[in-house]
Amino acid sequence: MLFSTQAFLLGFLPPTLALFYLCAGHRTARQAVLVAASLLFYGLWNWRFVPALVALTLANWALGRAWAATGRRLWPITGIVLNLTILFTFKYAHFFAESLDWATGRPPPAWTILLPLGISFFTFQKIAYHADLLRGARPVRGMLDFLEFVTFFPQLIAGPIVRHSEIVPQFGTSPRGPAMWENLSRGAMLLLLGLAKKAGVADTLALTCNPLFAHAATGATPNLAEAWVAALTYTLEIFFDFSGYSDMAIGMALMFGLRLPFNFDVPYRATSIRAFWQRWHMTLSRFLRDYVYIPLGGNRHGLVRQMTNLMATMMLGGLWHGAGWTFVAWGALHGAGLAVNHVWTRAGLRLPALAGWAATMLFVIIGWVLFRAPDFPTAGRVLRGMAGLGRLGHARILDAAVFWVALAVALVGPSSQDAMLRMLRPSPLVAVPAAIAFVFLLLLIGGRIPDAFIYFQF
Repeated sequence: MLFSTQAFLLGFLPPTLALFYLCAGHRTARQAVLVAASLLFYGLWNWRFVPALVALTLANWALGRAWAATGRRLWPITGIVLNLTILFTFKYAHFFAESLDWATGRPPPAWTILLPLGISFFTFQKIAYHADLLRGARPVRGMLDFLEFVTFFPQLIAGPIVRHSEIVPQFGTSPRGPAMWENLSRGAMLLLLGLAKKAGVADTLALTCNPLFAHAATGATPNLAEAWVAALTYTLEIFFDFSGYSDMAIGMALMFGLRLPFNFDVPYRATSIRAFWQRWHMTLSRFLRDYVYIPLGGNRHGLVRQMTNLMATMMLGGLWHGAGWTFVAWGALHGAGLAVNHVWTRAGLRLPALAGWAATMLFVIIGWVLFRAPDFPTAGRVLRGMAGLGRLGHARILDAAVFWVALAVALVGPSSQDAMLRMLRPSPLVAVPAAIAFVFLLLLIGGRIPDAFIYFQF
């Protein structure tokens, strides 16, 4: 069940909220409602994976309790190995087998493994939990707390990647406090904003972007205009799609009285690649920093080691996004960009802000072509077209108004958190246009075949 569908917005979310607030005065009851609703939500995707999700969550909880009782490092290490094994088996075993067969000239493997939805996100949550235990944290979580932490449906499928220390302490606070109505209203506005980003902007841009990349995948080199339109529309599509999902997730969590970390902070205004990663998918960036880059040594062992650590971290980050060599190459590209950025900064060099922004955006756009293309030849054809090595030609954007509005919002508009949590003032005058916008978006998504969020595949 997608967030951006009438079934979810009218049939799932309202009764879940109503039942939750009916039970809100009793902690165990309201947590049980959220866990049950979350498992139902996950089961509506594929009920066969629900027992596996519950079993894995309980196994991780039991390992944490064993560590709390004994203090033996064996238990969190076992937890990390368990989650990495699950992630590798489901997401990467077929990929590496296929790569090995290709390298040795054998036919690709005939078997496939069905990928559980959201596996990259909920395994990372558990890995972070056990890593924190190894570092000396002593959070003894109750079983219901741990189940809610892992399965909470707004962030279960595609994040944000939430740490136990950020959300579990909130479970004890009653959502019926003084901030209840403000949480409900601001959360609803964030949900509406995310829905507008996804259904109104990202899905509209996809109608232009997808055919252009599909045409390049057939072996045709796009002309100059087509290549740039493909690259630019995808650059905007992925931002509005994923930030839209994050806004909806954060908004829904707030409606339940829970605050999730923000995931985007106007990344396309960054003036360096380092600043870009401080603003894009921020919960993944800090996970990679805290649980991969720093344990590898970070910047503590000289420049060469730091550059190596950056490359390794970003290549692993690329592989996390998808089991494909294009994702590894995309990660390597960003690792190299971050390495050059660090060397440049250490040398005391600076670019004017406008030049830094232009260079950063060009780098990011080129990277998105590699990220979006199904294979290297397709990426190469689009990049050749962008470089003017094909025909000049022309291209048509199906909805140019949406494109220009999206570009303006991405480059000039405020971040979602600034717009909805700081700048927006509660007023009845806001309710009427918000309600009209909500009805319009409901009608819009009702007339389309629903498109899954881009990050659902990861």
